[in-house]
Amino acid sequence: MQLNIPETGQKRILIAGGGFAGLKLATKLSGSNFQVVLIDKNNFHQFQPLFYQVATAGLEPSAISFPLRKIFQNSKNVFIRVAEITSISTENKEVFTTLGAISYDILVLAMGVDTNFFGMKHIAQNAIPMKSVAEALSLRNKLLQNFEDALLETDAEKQKSLLNIVIVGGGPTGVEVSGTLAEMRKFILPKDYPELDFSKMNIYLLEAGSRILAGMNEKSANHAERYLQKLGVNVLCDAQVSNYDGEKVSIHNNIQIPAKTLVWAAGVSGKATDGLNPEIYTRGNRIKVNNFNLVEGFEDVYAIGDNAYMTEGEYPNGHPQMAQPAIQQAKLLALNLKRQSRNEPMKSYHYFNKGSMATIGRNLAVVELPFVRFYGFFAWLTWMFVHLMAIVGVKNRLLVFINWFWNYVTYDQSLRLIIKPSVRKDA
Repeated sequence: MQLNIPETGQKRILIAGGGFAGLKLATKLSGSNFQVVLIDKNNFHQFQPLFYQVATAGLEPSAISFPLRKIFQNSKNVFIRVAEITSISTENKEVFTTLGAISYDILVLAMGVDTNFFGMKHIAQNAIPMKSVAEALSLRNKLLQNFEDALLETDAEKQKSLLNIVIVGGGPTGVEVSGTLAEMRKFILPKDYPELDFSKMNIYLLEAGSRILAGMNEKSANHAERYLQKLGVNVLCDAQVSNYDGEKVSIHNNIQIPAKTLVWAAGVSGKATDGLNPEIYTRGNRIKVNNFNLVEGFEDVYAIGDNAYMTEGEYPNGHPQMAQPAIQQAKLLALNLKRQSRNEPMKSYHYFNKGSMATIGRNLAVVELPFVRFYGFFAWLTWMFVHLMAIVGVKNRLLVFINWFWNYVTYDQSLRLIIKPSVRKDA
């Protein structure tokens, strides 16, 4: 079975993954002389930077998701297949999926990364990650259900555990989740649950390192920490989580925090694919590539985005696992594949750091650009504009903008819905 992909005589480029890297590559190759096959386990592209807003009831999942088929409706050379890749045979140039096998001329691995629990099984079982729309919805359900349960709880300690929220990981995701939850506690939850005393609700941000936002300048990190503390978030650095049983979070220095909710935003790791030589993987299951994103030891297998490990200059441990390196690598690879087809030399990749940013709450953000750093209200507006323009689809941008505007004017969100899958009961 060949996934019912027609043989057109064109060189087939198989792209594994429809994230930032895979989608950008497919878009740049649309209309080219290649046959492009894009395989992803979902039939939609997910805008990961705003997962936290779905989790905190600020946005609907549909606002940050876009159907892959709609993107390529007018692209006759791009084929979409919804499947999961199970193994790869580089000798036979075949990829095996849950739908069957498919051959390739050029393979591009852009499968991204998943949550890294660092081998801690209890945390993996009880914590809630946030690497997909489904996981963001799961967190939203968990948070809202805990508040409902707290209404009925008569034991003070158990009620406190239901109200407390612990976020592990002081990167942009952890910072943004913490700030949004703190604003919900101040402006929204007391109106929804007037019977509860939200002064008893504690929000903890735990970071194993010496400071939050380790990828940004120390001054920016200090601004972000002050903003969080102003919002009432308990920021604990040098706080390495050792266990979580679903009731209490244990930190290495014997501190325990009662909490029914633990949000894990502490690390990522790639997933090794059967059939590939284990020697091509490095720390975090990233795939070793050269400056053309060509996987070591191959002439027809590339890796781009978060799962690609390329070292250069000031990035001896690989490029940051963010959207910008993924998009830049995809753009250049598309150009290089076209150049290669014309027997022209390929261009090597060099990361251009456009900056980084994180929002903490209403009118509060930190922004670092190559030439300037700024904080506060203007930084918050910049963060909103950049993220709004990066979302796929005009309709999605409009939906997000309307939600943001409404939330800003009313100090409220209207998406606090507990949506659970129905369970069929046989008669």
